[in-house]
Amino acid sequence: MRKHLLNFFLVAAVVLCSTSVALAQSTVKGRIVDENNNPLVGATITIPGTSDGAGTDLEGSFTLGITSKTKSIEINYIGYSTVKKQINGKGGDLGDIQLAASSIGMDEVAIIASIIRDDRQTPVPISNVTFEAIESKISNLEFPELFRSTPSIYVTKGGGGFGDSRINMRGFDSSNIGVLINGVPINGMENGKVYWSNWSGLSDVTEFTQIQRGLGASKLGLSSVGGTMNMVTFGTEAKKGGTFFSGLGNDGYRKSAITLSTGLMENGWAVTLAGSLTEGDGYVNGLEFEGWSYFGNISKVINDEHKISLTAFGAPQWHNQRTTMHSIEEYKNSPEGARLNNGYGYYNDEAVGGSYGYNTYHKPQISLNHFWAIDYKSSLTTSAYASLATGGGRRTAGNEKNWLAMDYNTGRPTDETLMTPGGLLDFDRAYRQNAESQNGSQVIFRNDVNDHDWYGLLSSYKTEINDELTLTGGFDGRYYKGYHKQIITDLLGGDYYMEPAGDRPYGREPNAILHVGDYTGYNNTGEIIWAGLFGQAEYVKEKYSAFLSASITEEAYKYNNPGDAPLAVNGNPASQKSEFIHFQPWSVKGGFNYKFNEQHNLFVNAGYITRAPYMNAVFPNHSIEVNDGAKYERITTFELGYGFNNEHWKIALNGYYTKWMDKFLRKQVGQDLTANIPGLDALHMGVELEATYSPCKAFNIRGMFSYGDWKWNDDVNFTIFDDQQKPIGTFNAYIKDVHVGNSAQMTGAIAVSWEVFKNFRINADYMYAGKNYAEFDPANRTKKADAGLDAWQLPNYYTIDLGVNYRFYLAKGLKATLYSNVNNLTNVEYIADAKDGFGHNMSSAMVYYGFGTTWTTGLKIAF
Repeated sequence: MRKHLLNFFLVAAVVLCSTSVALAQSTVKGRIVDENNNPLVGATITIPGTSDGAGTDLEGSFTLGITSKTKSIEINYIGYSTVKKQINGKGGDLGDIQLAASSIGMDEVAIIASIIRDDRQTPVPISNVTFEAIESKISNLEFPELFRSTPSIYVTKGGGGFGDSRINMRGFDSSNIGVLINGVPINGMENGKVYWSNWSGLSDVTEFTQIQRGLGASKLGLSSVGGTMNMVTFGTEAKKGGTFFSGLGNDGYRKSAITLSTGLMENGWAVTLAGSLTEGDGYVNGLEFEGWSYFGNISKVINDEHKISLTAFGAPQWHNQRTTMHSIEEYKNSPEGARLNNGYGYYNDEAVGGSYGYNTYHKPQISLNHFWAIDYKSSLTTSAYASLATGGGRRTAGNEKNWLAMDYNTGRPTDETLMTPGGLLDFDRAYRQNAESQNGSQVIFRNDVNDHDWYGLLSSYKTEINDELTLTGGFDGRYYKGYHKQIITDLLGGDYYMEPAGDRPYGREPNAILHVGDYTGYNNTGEIIWAGLFGQAEYVKEKYSAFLSASITEEAYKYNNPGDAPLAVNGNPASQKSEFIHFQPWSVKGGFNYKFNEQHNLFVNAGYITRAPYMNAVFPNHSIEVNDGAKYERITTFELGYGFNNEHWKIALNGYYTKWMDKFLRKQVGQDLTANIPGLDALHMGVELEATYSPCKAFNIRGMFSYGDWKWNDDVNFTIFDDQQKPIGTFNAYIKDVHVGNSAQMTGAIAVSWEVFKNFRINADYMYAGKNYAEFDPANRTKKADAGLDAWQLPNYYTIDLGVNYRFYLAKGLKATLYSNVNNLTNVEYIADAKDGFGHNMSSAMVYYGFGTTWTTGLKIAF
């Protein structure tokens, strides 16, 4: 069967390629260059109204078959204005065709975001995801899932809530991946993490995304040990017109989106606006959600030297969350299977999650970019930005907080949990018991708020010393203030609330009467001041290129307790402010690339990074008490790679070695319990292969394979804190030689794209994940008998996704595209996430299953 299928694809490819040649009566050729006559590799040349087209090679050259009816061709390249050439059915050589940078074009973005335009010149392994791929495959996937077919990347939906997906790169989570939007970093300042629910509208406004694995080309002092994700939005290439999209899918999924743009007008202005609404019931039971997004960009070409661009983006949302993982046996015994969720119930006729069962957040980002072409050799790009975020997650509090909470360790109700006969949280019973209580509400909802104000300034100066040597230097400044507090949001039937002694802030009298809007527990702020300098030298010759870059940063942390924290320091009230705690991390990295000829190249790069501990490691317990054990984290990394590129093939092979010392982790280990784990050492090494075969425009195959070996090197000790961040004990964790968990260390993918007939395309993706281990739980590795035992290894699995799209004209100038996607076509049952249990085996592990078959369909109209 497999042999027949392979033969079918090969014959189809030959037929399609032969057909396209047969229909072409003549050819037109040319060379696409930028304003400095440098070739633009990968520019697309298409025949308007058809799907026929070609791409430029390494010299910027192209050849395109045409017929006598072909009136014109259209030339596109990301970051440059579209050029239309009239040919009137005549072939021939058009010579050099120069493209001008668009209103705020790729040159500017390349400087701010460190985008790599030629992967055969820069010694860094990269993968690009274009808007076309995003548009055709996103459906109801989370944005990070678009990168699943990239080597060494593992993405899951986590608990299954809207925006709760997570991404790992080379075994490192988002706190160790540099994530940027138009060059502006979005990793959390206090812990480095990226919560994708805050950026749920990115798929609607992203022009393309570049994944740089390993050290990457970023000159900033980022935590990009695993890699860097650069996302470039629409504002960088405004085109006149607009789009409207409407789609639906499984489990009540609905999405509407609109985009409008003036294009670059004669007066030098360009305006782009976009917005969307996504809502649904969720694949997992009880995970309803609603997410909005908005985007706006105003660009102005002042003159040949100055351009400015103002961009605003936000995605306010709320979504229910799954409270805990479950055992495999519990999933098997439940008729709900992978959709199992018992951490919710019905309250006022709506599905409502209990403790840890709800999240809402809005993290708008505004940036003002200025590009100054000082002369033909030098430029200065500056970005000033601000992010004012608000939101948090629901928790239960009170003497009977477990009435509406599940046991974190088992995924099952506690002895006190109130459940309905149907197995859901019993909000009605909790409501009645609160109303009947003589001492106010015994269980309430509170919101654990994590608001922040974040302001930043990025400025990069670039100058060409001569034809070979280019220097870049700049400044990265940030000021951040985070607001952490616990606010009462619902008394759940009671008239008032009196907090338990353990939750009472310092200075509050016992039995104080509290109501909705009052704080309980803690109310404090943290400040971070960040000032960094970076520089890079690039030397480029015909046969080889090299770079050397360095950065140094001053990071200062300060913690403030305005008189209402539950802790005291050295017997003194905690109503104090800490002094600023200073760190000066630095990094240096370099690389060399050698081109044997136009097809073959070899590269090597290496780097050494020191990283300041995150703020939650320096102030681990919501007080001004400093953790003296917080150390600089040190990373050494090395890469070696080979590339091959010709008319039909593109192959990239590389290996990497990364050693991480004195890493700090903060992990949840029980109901309302967290562990601070300092001094971790880990070793990550592996190989990555990525290949694309394109016999013709109508058919291409892309494949990848990656194999890693990622382990923890040493046993450590750690401290556990309760939900008020009080230390309750210190323990040993035996983790030496335990594999890094929850990130498949062996992955593979094959993606086929085939235009079966004109304007009708099929995309099929096969993805494989193996050598995946459960996430180690330090609370389950405190006995000497655990020494030498690896975490449980998850079963290997594969999934197949299928998508089709058909492009047509509704009327003159009104284009339409019909999309349909089915993910996990064969409904494979697989475990995507796991937490290791006491037995380090399948029966003791807690897991999340991946989603079964899901589908979406939608219509996009462009005008």
